[in-house]
Amino acid sequence: MIQVVRTMLISRSLDDTVAYLADFAHTQEWDPATVSCVRLDQGPVRPGSLWRNVSRFRGRTTELSYRLDVQESDRLVFIGENSSAVITDDLRLTPVSEGSTRLVYAAAFRFKGLARLAAPFLRKDIDRLADDVAAALPRVTAR
Repeated sequence: MIQVVRTMLISRSLDDTVAYLADFAHTQEWDPATVSCVRLDQGPVRPGSLWRNVSRFRGRTTELSYRLDVQESDRLVFIGENSSAVITDDLRLTPVSEGSTRLVYAAAFRFKGLARLAAPFLRKDIDRLADDVAAALPRVTAR
């Protein structure tokens, strides 16, 4: 398993930040690896809501099904899965001031089957991806 953690300051209130991040379709705006992300169900975003995420990583396109697993006033957990990996995104949020929020973004990549053998070679690329997300997310949410 590979785990990465990044902390960033978001220039939005806690409630606005949670509402924005709860809709995983927004990953198209702040995750440079995401090619597309489409909600698969309807109604309010809630635990159990589903998205199809298409990402490009190391020159290859892959599709994951994501589910909102936990939705709290200060925490969101998404679980993405396909035949070769399970990715857990755990977002913990803390108000810093009236208009800003600290986000601790933790992602765990658990590889399945033969993909487990590649995990040690993916660490640098996953770290780079986490750095790119940490740079893009505060910039995008400041709009």
